[in-house]
Amino acid sequence: MSDKPHQNLAIIGHVDHGKSTLVGRLLYETGSVPEHVIEQHREEAEEKGKGGFEFAYVMDNLAEERERGVTIDIAHQEFDTDEYYFTIVDCPGHRDFVKNMITGASQADNAVLVVAADDGVAPQTREHVFLARTLGINELIIGINKMDLVDYEESSYNDVVEEVKELLNQVRFDTDDTTFVPISAFEGDNIAEESENTPWYDGQILLAALNDLPASEPPTDAPLRLPIQDVYTISGIGTVPVGRLETGVMNTGDNVSFQPSDVGGEVKTIEMHHEEVPKAEPGDNVGFNVRGIGKDDIRRGDVCGPADDPPTVAETFQAQVVVMQHPSVITAGYTPVFHAHTAQVACTIESIDQKIDPSTGEIAEENPDFIKSGDAAVVTVRPQKPLSIEPSGEIPELGSFAIRDMGQTIAAGKVLSVNER
Repeated sequence: MSDKPHQNLAIIGHVDHGKSTLVGRLLYETGSVPEHVIEQHREEAEEKGKGGFEFAYVMDNLAEERERGVTIDIAHQEFDTDEYYFTIVDCPGHRDFVKNMITGASQADNAVLVVAADDGVAPQTREHVFLARTLGINELIIGINKMDLVDYEESSYNDVVEEVKELLNQVRFDTDDTTFVPISAFEGDNIAEESENTPWYDGQILLAALNDLPASEPPTDAPLRLPIQDVYTISGIGTVPVGRLETGVMNTGDNVSFQPSDVGGEVKTIEMHHEEVPKAEPGDNVGFNVRGIGKDDIRRGDVCGPADDPPTVAETFQAQVVVMQHPSVITAGYTPVFHAHTAQVACTIESIDQKIDPSTGEIAEENPDFIKSGDAAVVTVRPQKPLSIEPSGEIPELGSFAIRDMGQTIAAGKVLSVNER
């Protein structure tokens, strides 16, 4: 780990607009991928008749992805700039991978939106920007990519910038502070050094814009919240829950409570990267052992918090949702699966309270009969089995969710308020 502050950076945008190539280029330019690895990928790409995909190959290192030429999993890659130590959350652009995009974006502090100069704003550009907004990403850097394909024309760049600004204004992103950079991830223009091909551009290059991102305050002063990913039994230690600490701090000796399983005990040991540590902070992936907790007492989807301020368990909750895709309409009584942190729980939409105009955020209609694709709404939700979830205004890290049905992500949202059980 570097001693620089850490940032999670989401790379978002439409499929084929060059996200993977950009990520590969960033890793290469910051020395995170050695030259010989790129060479190896170059040879492999040419053998498969995909010359030019070498940087993308750095990211898409799953064999299946190479065959399909598509990014599937969220690959976590790391690189250093002068200011920050970044983890890239590469968010797949493909429609059926939007769920990964949601989990990726909900972990990110800031995002780079990639828009191809020869294609402009495409359907997924809209969807990703809308999601980024709903899921609380604050700063967007816009990379207008593939400038080499439009002969580095300033007019082509300006046209796309205007198009993107219009989209950002629709979802109330502040465009005054947004940085736009004309880039070619493939050729390397304006990524790590100024390009001679864009003499008309006098703004920051991409790495400089990344260095200038505001530092995110780690949420250490919030109450401890650690969603459980898995529970193991390790000989000589006992039951070891594993997860990523989202907020607060965990110290050995702390009394903790797991909700909604409603069991608790004292933290005996905390392990990170197979080493014992006295405490864990936000972003740390840890395994820990709690006195008196057995393997069957807790499960994935539980959230660990302080015994005297335990995680909230919802009887019902009110949430703002954005419907991305649904074949028909959504009405009260609909029961899809909600994915919140590590929990997956079927929840019933009890009532649709308001329809929101997604471009302004104003209330468009009170108590509508239904909502459909493209709509934003405030709904009241009743989990079918106990679910620990928090208002996003209090603990944003545990306040966002995705809604899945029929094998796809149909909506995303954030919790406004919780009616505790």
